[in-house]
Amino acid sequence: MQRLLLLYLILCGSAIAAEKPNFLLIIADDLCWRDLGYEGNSEVKTPNLDKLRTESMHLRGMFNPATTCSPTRHALYTGLYPIRSGAYPNHTRVYDGTKSLFTHLKDAGYRVALQNKEHVGPKPSFPYEHIEGADDLTVTKQFVARDAAQPWFMVYASNDPHGPWTRGPRYDPTTLTIPPYLHDNKITRELLAAYYGEISKLDEQVGALLKLLDDTQQAENTVVMFVSEQGSSFPYGGKWSVYDNGIHASAILRWPGKVKPGSGSQALMQYVDVPPTFLAAAGIDPTKIDVGCPDANGAVGFDGRSFLPVLLGETDTLRDYVFAQHTTIGTNGAIEAYPMRMVRDTRYKLVRNLAPENTYTIGGIHKGQPIESWQADAKSDYKLADRVKWLFKRPGEELYDLQADPEEMKNLAADPEFAGTKAKLQAQLDAWVAQQKDKGMETENLANTRQGKSDEQPSKGAKKKARGKKKNE
Repeated sequence: MQRLLLLYLILCGSAIAAEKPNFLLIIADDLCWRDLGYEGNSEVKTPNLDKLRTESMHLRGMFNPATTCSPTRHALYTGLYPIRSGAYPNHTRVYDGTKSLFTHLKDAGYRVALQNKEHVGPKPSFPYEHIEGADDLTVTKQFVARDAAQPWFMVYASNDPHGPWTRGPRYDPTTLTIPPYLHDNKITRELLAAYYGEISKLDEQVGALLKLLDDTQQAENTVVMFVSEQGSSFPYGGKWSVYDNGIHASAILRWPGKVKPGSGSQALMQYVDVPPTFLAAAGIDPTKIDVGCPDANGAVGFDGRSFLPVLLGETDTLRDYVFAQHTTIGTNGAIEAYPMRMVRDTRYKLVRNLAPENTYTIGGIHKGQPIESWQADAKSDYKLADRVKWLFKRPGEELYDLQADPEEMKNLAADPEFAGTKAKLQAQLDAWVAQQKDKGMETENLANTRQGKSDEQPSKGAKKKARGKKKNE
């Protein structure tokens, strides 16, 4: 009788767990969305991600709300834009009392973990088990297989392809096609080949994680989402800018039996929409959640909204506009404040540079290679010279027609033909910054107060890569 009762309890527990899916969120590190096989780059070998895409919905309208690692991850985990949460410079933290997806799912009975790169704080806002290391999945397997009756949520935060690029298979620099936003010379080619190698290393990790789900017989009840974080650290590769190379994210999501394999959506969405979506998928109403950090209107709900109806094929729309910001203060090598704010719809983008009189200078793109080789080549190439100059100095306003100019090369901000478009976007941007308690330069000048210690020191990942290769964050 006792054995029958035990078996009944186990089966009931398994049935309850099956009603709530597991969640595996895989995050790349400094990866430009264009640099994946399934996104159209045939020279980068990403067979595991390419296969996962065929089993998933391709979320082509996914955008980051920030352009450095720490603000991006805080937004992805909290469902809040960075300035509202307080996590807007790099190496940052949210305001004390702010809650994250780890908090909400743990409260709902999930066990929660994060493997490898952390880069968030303070710890009470992110109550996960931390799993060290990127390539050894032994402990990962122990976590996901620990209790069949309990659903789980895990973030696998890779270090790849963050520079310096030292891992993965070797690519031949001489055979590569150089993207149009990069300057083609020997140094660029060598660095691009090394960067592609680390993308392939990331792809190996993805393959190992998917195999782990198969081996533990959990693939059918696990939502797997992959996101590319922000852009690469090449000049114009996206990181540290609000151009689409930086804020447009590659994102795919697999949910067997729920999401149509090989499907896609153009719906505009942002990283802040991920937490309410995961909660909705777990049967939790995200509109009833108190995030612990009110906005300017006193609202305590998410900035994000659930895109579960998009995943289920019920609609192909979510947002009319997406937003982003960049704070240079606190970034390694930053000399002067050069903050950016951005609003974008499906066609047009407006960028506001809040201190255009300053010179934009940080370590990652303005010092070392490849920029020094570009500067040398620019002495005999006036077009390249103009492009290099743009990296250091931009006007107060930028407006782009992304349909006609996807590389964002022609600034239309001063063109009277687009005055109405600019005014419409500016109104949306004004409303967003007000809701976020964003006071422009006053907020930027407080960025250093949003770094370092709170009640607890931010996690070690906020200071140092797990394998000790973080530079120019």
